[in-house]
Amino acid sequence: MASHSHVLIVGDGDVDGGELVTLARQSAAAERPLVVAADGGAARCRSAGVQPDIVIGDFDSLAPDERVRLEGLGVDVRAVDRDKDESDMELCVMWAQRAGATRVTILGALGVVRPEHSIANLLLLADPRLDGMEVAILGRGSRITRIGRAGEPGQMTIEGEPGDFVSLFPLGAAAIGVTTTGLRFPLQGEGLPLGPSRGLSNELLGARAGVSTQRGCLLVVHTAGHVQQRSEPADPTMGGT
Repeated sequence: MASHSHVLIVGDGDVDGGELVTLARQSAAAERPLVVAADGGAARCRSAGVQPDIVIGDFDSLAPDERVRLEGLGVDVRAVDRDKDESDMELCVMWAQRAGATRVTILGALGVVRPEHSIANLLLLADPRLDGMEVAILGRGSRITRIGRAGEPGQMTIEGEPGDFVSLFPLGAAAIGVTTTGLRFPLQGEGLPLGPSRGLSNELLGARAGVSTQRGCLLVVHTAGHVQQRSEPADPTMGGT
């Protein structure tokens, strides 16, 4: 049985099928995460050949026959009212929090058709209910995480390759006392206010960098240096959940 300590949530956005398979099927069964699909994220799972353990949503983006198929396979399908205050993604993340997950990995949180869903999913990382949890949004070579709390310090070590991009964005009015090591453009106890793009597109100098804050939350985006902006049009079928 999958462990509740690590929950893999799949949304109906941009999902790399190979990455999904790798994350969902760890070599040791005891390490396999519990796979939770947010509504149409169940279809993304099926495309990758992965069966979710649980599907949560109002089912406005999953075909009725697909829902019947999942129920026939014994998948735990949990329908919620369409007139709700939370997105399907938020419901999945909060379910993981209540289930005692210490680590949550999210695929399919970003898309191009419904940008408001992508924004909502990113801002969800600022939710204080996630304090103490390791939550990461993955997509197209990027890993998006959060460090710090409103009134407390935070720190993070970033591991990658020289030339990888690291961007820092405040999740609130400002992040205070931001210090970095191992980045091309260092910060020395500086503030990052909401709005200006001061923290955009820094670079790793070596295999490791550090980021710390005195108080405030930071959104940390680590993107592999080999990832380039695509010249071809994005897949119009992709959207967030």
